[in-house]
Amino acid sequence: METSIIVNPNVGNFVNSIRDIGYSFEVAVADIIDNSITANSCNVKIHAIPEPELVFSLLDDGYGMSSEELIEAMRLATKNPMHKRDKNDLGRFGLGLKTASFSQCKKLTVVSKKDNIVSMKQWDLDYIANEDKWLLITPEEASIELLPLFQELINSESGTLIIWEEIDSFKKNGLSSQLDKLRKHLSLVFHRFLESNDSFNIYVNDNKIKAFNPFNINHPATQQLANEKIKINGSTTIIQPFILPHHSKLNQQEYEMYATEEGYTKSQGFYLYRANRLLIHGTWWGLHRINDVHKLVRIKIDISNDMDYFWGIDIKKSTANPMSEIKNDLKRIIRQVTEKGSRPYTGRGRKIEDKSTISFWEISSGSEGLRFSINRRHPFLNKLLFNLETENRRFLDLYLMGLEAYLPLDAIQAQLQLNPHKIKQDNAIDADVIKTILQEIKTSDLDPDYINNLLRSELFKNYKEWLANGTE
Repeated sequence: METSIIVNPNVGNFVNSIRDIGYSFEVAVADIIDNSITANSCNVKIHAIPEPELVFSLLDDGYGMSSEELIEAMRLATKNPMHKRDKNDLGRFGLGLKTASFSQCKKLTVVSKKDNIVSMKQWDLDYIANEDKWLLITPEEASIELLPLFQELINSESGTLIIWEEIDSFKKNGLSSQLDKLRKHLSLVFHRFLESNDSFNIYVNDNKIKAFNPFNINHPATQQLANEKIKINGSTTIIQPFILPHHSKLNQQEYEMYATEEGYTKSQGFYLYRANRLLIHGTWWGLHRINDVHKLVRIKIDISNDMDYFWGIDIKKSTANPMSEIKNDLKRIIRQVTEKGSRPYTGRGRKIEDKSTISFWEISSGSEGLRFSINRRHPFLNKLLFNLETENRRFLDLYLMGLEAYLPLDAIQAQLQLNPHKIKQDNAIDADVIKTILQEIKTSDLDPDYINNLLRSELFKNYKEWLANGTE
């Protein structure tokens, strides 16, 4: 006959294990804000101070909780992830408030106001470990009434206040840099809520967070490609590709802003949204190799909150692993979009082969790969070689071969990645110098066909109108 006994986990060890799930500060705070959005909040206020003790407070003006509801909210795994949820519910496991908070602090206090009744509960991890029991504390109001945002909650109609004390995920002197990362993270993750005409706002130490839309949708050079809808288990997933503007279409500030903290190359790929909340961004999920040529491609994916299982979304809502059936659709979309997404770069490369213009450089390909070489048929070079003696011609030819062999490709590529706006190669020759040369060519006694050939040089490609008018 089978028998069974209860084997409870060591509470202290268990607490330490759930503290180490891998939340960063900004991801943990975003997880808390998910609850505020689910509670129909319009405003979320964050206050963090390093002195006298490092304390973090987050207040929302949502519908609040009764004492019974608060106790249930403080319970770990208060939700069944398989149960159907409201379409605007951003949670899943009922763990976010607790695991996110425990990852950052050892004392979590939640104060909530509903129907003019204030309720408060507290998890103290040291107390739990010492007692070896999940003992939920009802703190004295006097112990928290002076903490930031408490009085604002008391004076509000409803809402919930989250307080982190005994923060040990970073030092006091690291708070400023943590808040900088937090502002950037929240402006991206919740940008679709923040864009909704002041119906939702986030404040960090009284400073309002501005939405950051990673697709630069208001720029005329941004390409918004046709969206695609795929059915997964009866639910519709909308996939919307974007191709961001080439750096030549942006000013320096705008270019750097849309590069994000990770840079363009690492920000390419899919941006997965669930119920308008950005979960994961800048990934190909191993379906495509990160490539500089595709660094302007960003593909928005919108899923509903009943799709977590099919997309393999983790408890932190920061990683995903779509099912193989979904990946097959994504591969097909990647092929379509990346071909178009490479055109801002490969299209510029093809200008070298523009037959209406005589270029200074040529691209050739063979069994050994691609090679950049100087156009030896360029009329400028032909004219020069024709007038040189044999010995000088050999020296010039050697010099040109050296230019080709030691083209600083690595340095060029690095600067194109780091400082594209600082490269002013197009302006290397003064316009007045070019106009003077043009005037001399036009008034020379050279053969007319040869002159026409000279004028096809890419050096003069931006002066066709000036040539036609014959004036300054």
